[in-house]
Amino acid sequence: MFKVVLVMHEPSSNDYYRMNKTYFESMPIAGQYIYNSDGLAYRVEEVAEFAGYVSSKGATTILVVHPVDKNEPVSNLYGLDIERDLDD
Repeated sequence: MFKVVLVMHEPSSNDYYRMNKTYFESMPIAGQYIYNSDGLAYRVEEVAEFAGYVSSKGATTILVVHPVDKNEPVSNLYGLDIERDLDD
C-alpha cells in the first residue's frame, strides 16, 4: 500500500490546497482518474515522490489532482455501489 497526500489544483483560480491523505494499492500515474472518499472523480496531474525522506506519518507521495467535470462519463460510478460491489 502506498500512502499519499492528495493536493487539489483548482484550475479556475490556479490555487493548490491539501485535500486529505489516502492509500492506493498501486501508485496512480499522471492522466489517470481516481475516485476520492468524497465520491467524486479526479484526474491525476502530477505524481511527486519524496526522495531521501521518511515521513513519520507514512506518506511517500504527493498526488496533484483536479476535479473532473460532472458531465464526463468517468464522474458516474457506472451504477456501482462501492460498499456493495467493491468491498469484500
